[in-house]
Amino acid sequence: MADLTITVTIDDTDQKSMKNDLLDINQWVQDAVEGKKSNCWKRFQREWTTKLMDDPSFNDPIPSNKTDFVNLVTARADYKDRATREAEAEAAALAARG
Repeated sequence: MADLTITVTIDDTDQKSMKNDLLDINQWVQDAVEGKKSNCWKRFQREWTTKLMDDPSFNDPIPSNKTDFVNLVTARADYKDRATREAEAEAAALAARG
C-alpha cells in the first residue's frame, strides 16, 4: 500500500469564515488528521491486543512496534477493515429482510 495524499478544496467563502477562527487553515487540517490517526491507532491497538491475547491459537509474541503490529493484524484471516465490515453488515441486513 502506497502513501496516501489527500487534497482538500475550500472555497473562498469558507476560507474567509475559517480565517475568523484559525491562524493557519492548512496547519489546522494537518493537526486534525494527526489527531484522527492517533485515535484510530489507539483503538486498533486496544481492540487487537485484546483479540490476540484471547485467541488460544495465537502463540507468537505481540509486536512492540506499530508497523509490525499493524502488519501482523492485517495479515490475519479474521481481519476485516471498516469497508468490509460495513458491506457484510449491509448484506446481512438485506438477507434478513428477505
